[in-house]
Amino acid sequence: MKTERPARIQDLVGILNALYPPAFAESWDNVGLHIGDPAAPLNRVLLCLDPSEMALNAARAAGAEAILTHHPLIFNPLKNITSGNETGRLVLAAARAGIAVICAHTNLDRAPNGLNDWLAALLGVPAALPLAAGDDALLKLVVFVPAGYEDTVAEAMFKGGAGQIGGYDRCSFQSAGIGTFRPGEKSRPFLGRSGEMERASEVRLETIVPRHRLHRTLENMRKAHPYEEVAYDLLPLSNQRPDMGLGRIGRLPEATTLELFAERVKTSLGAASLRLVGEPQARIAKVALCGGSGASLLAEAIRQGADVLVTGDLKYHEARSAQAQGLALIDAGHFATEHLMVRGLAQVLRDEIPRRGLAMEIIEMEGETEPFRVF
Repeated sequence: MKTERPARIQDLVGILNALYPPAFAESWDNVGLHIGDPAAPLNRVLLCLDPSEMALNAARAAGAEAILTHHPLIFNPLKNITSGNETGRLVLAAARAGIAVICAHTNLDRAPNGLNDWLAALLGVPAALPLAAGDDALLKLVVFVPAGYEDTVAEAMFKGGAGQIGGYDRCSFQSAGIGTFRPGEKSRPFLGRSGEMERASEVRLETIVPRHRLHRTLENMRKAHPYEEVAYDLLPLSNQRPDMGLGRIGRLPEATTLELFAERVKTSLGAASLRLVGEPQARIAKVALCGGSGASLLAEAIRQGADVLVTGDLKYHEARSAQAQGLALIDAGHFATEHLMVRGLAQVLRDEIPRRGLAMEIIEMEGETEPFRVF
């Protein structure tokens, strides 16, 4: 049995960066560690949707050293930190209490096994794919390896995060050839002699790597490669990742009506009320969805032939536009379509923490409620 070691704030940040890289976040977002010392000890983490006074009080009561929120505490640049506004009060209170604040927002929304995948599963939409596929700054990595070492080097790159294409991993291509080089006087060549031309049987090893995992991949590659000087190419790609992006879209196992599907949404999310656009008996087979505010995906949902879009925060003119184009809408609210992240992320972390050999307890905040009341 693996011995658990004491955790630090930076361990949790590292887990989140690996599973939900900050590079996945929208450019306007602010994710990661907002407040706290990365080297500070961490025994308990409180998960919540919103950074609030109630969340800070719950963290104190639970003896948690960190709060992990979905919505950012610090969103816009701060010119000052005072008790004269809500953000300043929370920043000061967290700092005084020694409670770190960490945010996983649109990186959690867009990543595989993130909020929108959990939402799709909860609503009974299997095998859902991103509605708006994301660019993850993919690179093709080509390295030249002496014959017989290609598997060792490939394995090292895979461990660094290379070779992932959709639901497949350890993807590469290998082709044999002849490499030529002449070692210099001060060189210590793996093959050949200084000052003499050398021809070596080599393998051209190609794989794909996201930019956010490039440093680790190259570091692993260099350590595993037998050559003193490693020859490799990095080629930028325009490929989109089919497993990462905003929103999700998929087909129901069996078609239903808008009215019946809306009942499923309301029950599954525990929503007090819904707002619907469309005929109650309209046929629903293909479902688009996006936790939080997904109005920006209306056109894409229509383009991909969705029968309904499930999201929150829809406005009047967006509803009119969807109505005119035959797209049904279910507005379940921002809170109801995102609060499920507490349970979903808690489960992911409880699975991942033991793999890292860490001693860290995950606590799910109770008592967060929808701010709106329907009369």
